[in-house]
Formats: sequence, structure tokens, C-alpha cells
Amino acid sequence: MADRVLVTGVSGFIGSHVTERLLAKGYVVRGTVRNKVKGQKIVDALAANGSDVSRLELVEANLAHDAGWADAVKDCRYIQHIASPLPHDAPKEREALVPEARAGAQRVLERGFSAGAERIVLTSSIAAMMGQAGKGAKMMLTEEDWSDPDWKRMTSYPISKTRAEKSAWAYVEAQGMKDKLTTICPGVVFGPDTYGNEGASLGLLKAMMIGKIPRTPKMGVPLIDVRDCAAIHVAAMTAKDAGGRRLLATGQSLWFKDIAAILKAEYPQLENLPRGEMPSFLLLILALFNDDLRVMLADLGTFHEADAAYVSTMTHVIPRPAKEAILSAAESLIANGSVRLS
Repeated sequence: MADRVLVTGVSGFIGSHVTERLLAKGYVVRGTVRNKVKGQKIVDALAANGSDVSRLELVEANLAHDAGWADAVKDCRYIQHIASPLPHDAPKEREALVPEARAGAQRVLERGFSAGAERIVLTSSIAAMMGQAGKGAKMMLTEEDWSDPDWKRMTSYPISKTRAEKSAWAYVEAQGMKDKLTTICPGVVFGPDTYGNEGASLGLLKAMMIGKIPRTPKMGVPLIDVRDCAAIHVAAMTAKDAGGRRLLATGQSLWFKDIAAILKAEYPQLENLPRGEMPSFLLLILALFNDDLRVMLADLGTFHEADAAYVSTMTHVIPRPAKEAILSAAESLIANGSVRLS
């Protein structure tokens, strides 16, 4: 009988690609959604894309509540905990997302291990690594790096990811089960929007393509294609040395101005792409009045790279070029009508 895997946030950008890969490998998948009727959309989308959804079931569970989790984790050999609170508008209160993110992770860990899960793979973020004061013009990220949630430039999302991941590690260490947890820290996730769920990072790309970002911020970040990110998640379940490790799911790093240049070269007809780089002093001023800009301050002026070779060795996943991830995302945005070429 095939092993069962629980995927929390099955209808999300990363979750749907993880589910596709698990089904292709013959696993039975149980996915959590807040509403099964609305969640049927992802089942239909997976089926339309060729996945065998006869081995996929949905259960209702909410990170903020206990109901549903005992049934969700039952008989699951592995758990992919991908769901995390990420509202469209970032809360002004720095700690606003922490209670749900941290409590949700604790619920999954406690229920999952009690039910016999052999390994839980928890999706964190490089946002839980990059937020450090005084990091300078260049920063090489390693699995030992942690963001400082008390740093004044940190905002609600990276604070929630940092506190949730730290609480997860504290829990498994206290229980003597550190080797049963692996966390994945993806970079900025692009790639094809195969299932029409347009992750937050695709929203950033869309904003660049439709003129909502007239000039790019001076910051460089590691990128990852969602397909490679999903492959790392799945490989981490069974990779011999992945237990007790933080895996950087990252590939090539680019300045935002270079992302804009790739889009411009491919789509010269897009007249609203960013034109040049915004002076950092101007962004600092504008961020006083614009919450969307405020979230960039922690990373402003720094080119972030990631020491992730160990992940490729461990998982046998070699991330594709950043250009491919960017352009496949752009193609999806154009195909689904989010961006118009004329």
C-alpha cells in the first residue's frame, strides 16, 4: 500500500506543485483546505493537468483552530507543512501573524508525531534568515543564519516565519525528535502558475510588469523555480541526511533591476516595466507613508546569495536558471490574463 502524505496548504502555489509531484511518485495525498467546496478547485486543476487525483483527498483544517487536525494527520507517514498565514495586505502590527503561524506549526508537529509521522517537512523562508542588522552590501546565507525578529526593520511576515520556525525546532529538540524535522527555506519563488493560485512572489512580478513598481529597489535576492522548490520538498521527506537540517531552496541570485531587464528583453512591448533603480534614500522616505515599501527596508542595499550546494548534494535537485523561472512565471501571468501585452 502506498505511503500517505499530508500536505497543508494544498491549494497554494508551492503546495499544489508539491502535491503534483507526490501524486506522480505514487503517494496517497491528503490535503488540508479551509473549505472543501472551494478546495475542489485545486483537485479539478490537478486533474486537468494530468495528475491522478483518485489518490488525493481533502480535509478541512484551519491553522488557528484544533478542529480537524487529528483526522488530517491520521495514518500519514510523512507531512508537508506548507500552509502559513499571508494576507494580501501586510498588517502594521509586527507580531500580528505570529500567533497563527506558530500555533499552526505546533498543532501539526504535536498531532503529526503523536500519530506516528516519520518526518515532517516544514516550509519556512529565507525571510527567516536575511533579517539581520549590519549585514552590509553582500550577504552569503547559510543554514546557520537567523533573522532577528526584534530588529526594527523587520515586518510581520518575516517575523512570523522566524518565530514559527524557531518554535518548531525548540519543540522537536525538547522532545528528542530533532532528526524527524526538516525545514525548507525557499528564496523568491517564481515559475509557472500551473494551477492559477498566483503566489505572493508572482504578485511581485505582476506589479513590475503592469507598472506598479516604476523603479526597482536596490536589493538582490536568491530565486527558485516552484518546480525545483517542490522537488526539494519531496526529496527532503526521505533524504537520509535531511533530518534535523534547514535546507535552502535557492538558485541564482539577481538584483531586481536584472529581473526587470530579463522581462524587458523578452517583452519589449511592455511599456510599464521599471525604468532604472530607485535611490535608496528615496525609498526610505516613501516607506514612511507606504506599507508595501516598508517591507523592503530590511533587505535594501544588500545582495543576498545562498550557500545551497549541500542541498543539491542531499536531494539531487539542481535548480534551473533564474531566467527560466522568471519567464515561465511571466508566461503564466500573460496566459491567465493578469498581464496584457497590448
